[in-house]
Amino acid sequence: MIKFWQRRVENSIVTRHLEFDKDLEDIKKELKSKIAKKFAGSLAIRMVSSGSCNACEAECNALSNPYYDLQRLGIHFVASPRHADVMLLSGVVSVNMYHHVLEVYHQMPQPAYIITLGDCPLLEGVFKENFAIKGADSLKLPISHHIRGCPPEPKEIIRGLLDFLEDFM
Repeated sequence: MIKFWQRRVENSIVTRHLEFDKDLEDIKKELKSKIAKKFAGSLAIRMVSSGSCNACEAECNALSNPYYDLQRLGIHFVASPRHADVMLLSGVVSVNMYHHVLEVYHQMPQPAYIITLGDCPLLEGVFKENFAIKGADSLKLPISHHIRGCPPEPKEIIRGLLDFLEDFM
């Protein structure tokens, strides 16, 4: 054990991936400038889980940690749909959540945008053709953008938000 710690002290702790960090910083700078132009510096997101396994929500929680720190970029997760600019929808849209998702969308100030998160809203997987699943298509709401992955990594979520903003600029 002493040899392990001696090597650790001599070699130092390598916890950074410089290429990944550089790419992430470039994405963050671009995202911040797009939010400043389109949403006056602050983008409010209402996260709605409509029958998911919570993996996408766990990745979104990681966006608030000091490494990704989305609040520094002007992105905030809000509790009320009345304060939201964007609905981030995850899950398969179950029968029980169908009306709640519609209600959240109609409470949002217009123009309201919907971004689906993960593969579940597209019904790609084991949830296809199930009696308890309505699916995002049944909502008949305008889905502005989709972020793929099961679950998408935090960097992919940030990239997806940037792609969404580029589509609507």
